[in-house]
Amino acid sequence: MRKFFLGVLVTLAVLILGGLAAALLGFIPTNANATPPRFETHLAMSAVDASTEHRAPHITSPVLPSAESLIDGMKVYTMNCALCHGTLDMKPSTLGRSFYPPAPDLVHHPPDDPEWFTYYMIRNGIRYTGMPAWDKTLSDQDIWKVTLLLSHMEKLPAPAQDYWKNTFGVPPPAGEAEHGEHQGHDEHH
Repeated sequence: MRKFFLGVLVTLAVLILGGLAAALLGFIPTNANATPPRFETHLAMSAVDASTEHRAPHITSPVLPSAESLIDGMKVYTMNCALCHGTLDMKPSTLGRSFYPPAPDLVHHPPDDPEWFTYYMIRNGIRYTGMPAWDKTLSDQDIWKVTLLLSHMEKLPAPAQDYWKNTFGVPPPAGEAEHGEHQGHDEHH
């Protein structure tokens, strides 16, 4: 039995050291314009989700999802987020697609994560991606307003829908039936 456990430990050590050697010797591609293997994407997103689940406080927004706060969220999103994550009337720019992992299209596929999760991601950013931490640039109120916009985008109150349509010339996205599945926090970023 002792030899079995020793064999398992040696095998794991060889696999870990072999993977590290392959990475350090340049055998693993790091270019952002290549599609990463599925296992790499899954591992990276699982790590982001696990870290956020572990570190993010499960807090409730101090900002209510009123028409006014959602309209303010649209304004903040348009000025700070739309270039990478999609404008309110079109898909994300090529800039958002050039990051690894690519920036998700949050307007056409809003996240279905809890608000505390989305708030944490916006506030703190995601290391090794193009997603910056916004805690030094935006106020907590503005971060919450964008969070609320993303979590209520498919069910905006009438004044916010009117503002969206009048400002962007297109109706806001509807529910899942019109545009397919949401990105859960198992698939996002």
